[in-house]
Amino acid sequence: MKFDSLIIGGGVAGLSCAIRCAEAGMKTAVIAAGQSALHFSSGSIDFLSRLPNGQPVYHPMAAFDELQQQSPEHPYCKLGKRKVQEALDWYQEMIKARGIYLSSQEDEANHLRLTPMGTFRSTWLSQQTVHQFPLTNTAGELNHIALVTIDGFRDFQPKLAADNLSKLAQFKDVKITTAAVELPDFEEMQRNPCEFRSIDISRVLRDERKLHAFAKSMIQAVGKADLVVLPAVFGNGDGAAIIKLLEGLTGFTICELPTMPPSLLGIRLEEAMKSHLKMLGGIILVGDEVQRGDIENGELKRVFTRNHRDMPLIADNYLIATGSFFSRGMAAQRLSIDEPIFNLDTVAIPDRDQWYQPEFFTSKAHPFLKMGVICNDQLQASANNQTVDNLFCAGALLAHYDPVFEGCGSGVAISTGFHVAEQMISKHTAHQNQNNKERTVA
Repeated sequence: MKFDSLIIGGGVAGLSCAIRCAEAGMKTAVIAAGQSALHFSSGSIDFLSRLPNGQPVYHPMAAFDELQQQSPEHPYCKLGKRKVQEALDWYQEMIKARGIYLSSQEDEANHLRLTPMGTFRSTWLSQQTVHQFPLTNTAGELNHIALVTIDGFRDFQPKLAADNLSKLAQFKDVKITTAAVELPDFEEMQRNPCEFRSIDISRVLRDERKLHAFAKSMIQAVGKADLVVLPAVFGNGDGAAIIKLLEGLTGFTICELPTMPPSLLGIRLEEAMKSHLKMLGGIILVGDEVQRGDIENGELKRVFTRNHRDMPLIADNYLIATGSFFSRGMAAQRLSIDEPIFNLDTVAIPDRDQWYQPEFFTSKAHPFLKMGVICNDQLQASANNQTVDNLFCAGALLAHYDPVFEGCGSGVAISTGFHVAEQMISKHTAHQNQNNKERTVA
């Protein structure tokens, strides 16, 4: 099978690249081995929350010059401020067309999102159902917050969250209460407590009759509150609409929290992106996995997958966006790290004892998170110190940045995926123009 662009990896970076290529009319396919990291994500888009030296970032765009000084090899610095802004603007508009509204603060500063533990994480864009707490004057005008769960649901413990939230100085004058609301027909649907997950609850609450009963129970359990915080258990594609209806039924302002996997806030993004790609004519090869490829004379000629066996997939240009260690895009050996499909050149720390901090939960960055594939400014990969002209990299596979400590994982994924797509489109257009010119001369 022959494609204009072949994307290896079905996460944010891979899907962003594929969608942009498909928008330009290119024949595009995505090879997705399984669930992406979006099933574990908050559903918010982190841009840049901290500089490499640990300094908090208020306004990401204003921090670019300092980022360039501290980490000139950072993926953002390879792209430049204008390209990163263009990519994130594109993503907002693209996902908006699928009914998901991502927004930042009015001055485009970072904001805080509440976590299920009752702590805060800095981020840049959040979905319309997520309450944006400002970085300064975090509690704002809130006088009473109610943390509510579903009776029997194990993936959100409101009392634990309330205890942590009440210890924060900004919330010392805010009343924080908790409640557990019974799910309609809970006794009939429950099989194993371990199977009572967010996706199971979402199926129940799609029934409008049961949603009305749930709303009545919420009013009785909560009473009055300025903000009602619920775990994300309301659908995936239609979750925002269901919450809007629930707000109308209860009179509450409702905020969603991502839960333990599966995270419906993250799944909403994934399903919106996949449906958009398919609408544009893109192909997703679900449950397949690239096992090897042939690199000849500085180009990737073909790849072989688990499902297609000896039938190669061929493309003019390829993107590898298989993620880092979590998704097996990188593999750690005893004294080295490898990119396991093409054996691409990587940045590694020779001394394994220097890969990590002594404590896993630490305020410092773990050095291994900056280990990854080496790319040039065009994000082209290299193998045996030779650039592979038609093989690009994007997302968590890239070296020289820490998506967790710096709070920039999704921003890097979107902007590098978009950047690669723009180069693929440019090469594709130039190739078509050359072919047209030759046909005209002939």
